[in-house]
Amino acid sequence: MRILIVEDEAKTAAYLSKGLTEHGYVVDVASNGIEGLHLATSGPYDLILLDVMLPGLDGWGVLDGIRRQRQTPVLFLSARDEVSDRVKGLELGADDYLVKPFAFSELLARIRTVLRRTQAHPVASDSAAPRAFRFCEWELNLRTRRLNSTAGPVELTHTEYDLLMAFLGAPQRILTREQLLELIRGDDCEVFDRSIDVQILRLRRKIEADPSRPQLIKTERGLGYFFSAKVETVA
Repeated sequence: MRILIVEDEAKTAAYLSKGLTEHGYVVDVASNGIEGLHLATSGPYDLILLDVMLPGLDGWGVLDGIRRQRQTPVLFLSARDEVSDRVKGLELGADDYLVKPFAFSELLARIRTVLRRTQAHPVASDSAAPRAFRFCEWELNLRTRRLNSTAGPVELTHTEYDLLMAFLGAPQRILTREQLLELIRGDDCEVFDRSIDVQILRLRRKIEADPSRPQLIKTERGLGYFFSAKVETVA
């Protein structure tokens, strides 16, 4: 069984990873929401442990992005113990909600219960997970990381690919500059010296018909950016 932990608190992530590994699970860890969404929608996981308060993209946004593509079981782990938070998580499609702090034995029991339930009533297999995103005349292949259009392929840098993935994973959702920076840090050293706006401009030049009047990646003044086009998945 493979589990993805999306948790920004390093000590908590290490504690969970160690404990689950000792109980026979294969574990991957993401330290922010955008990385978590990328891994959750590209890797074959049996269960996702998801914190609510995350940098880059909060847990609500991550779950929304996951549910657009997959039905992988999700168990929220959160210090937020209001009934409204639990209800919100379950209504968004989470399979369970566990409030921090918790006993590891309880977490194990919750994991086993969720896995038994989902395996008894399986959803579509992750083997049928999308191989590409399609929008307008564009198609982004998730396996080759290539962007193609009716006019031919377009080369993307690592940063541009990750930015585009962030937008395609959360269409019509406003992403702040801080959230986008959480994604691209570490992939391209020039990010530390250039603003996110420059990275957006470069991506616009590659995918917009008229970068000066963008129709795909739009600016929400004072808030950030959002991807306006309809996004489809390709199996």
